[in-house]
Amino acid sequence: MKNEEVKGMSNKELVTAYREERTRYQKMKFQNTVSQIEQPHKLSITRKNIARMLTELNNRRIQAELAAYMKKNNGENN
Repeated sequence: MKNEEVKGMSNKELVTAYREERTRYQKMKFQNTVSQIEQPHKLSITRKNIARMLTELNNRRIQAELAAYMKKNNGENN
């Protein structure tokens, strides 16, 4: 999953994709612990995808908080 794909998702889609990716990662990690999986590099790819999603979610949260703060302060000044 590329950054452009992540940024193009809505918040709801992004949260859903994050949950699915997190579940997939946990299953892969368990399978790798029990017996070596065929493509262990997929663990790091999945981890990076999760990090991309969390980064985008945090950026959106920060932007929303900043917008609310700016709206509140502009209302007080007028």
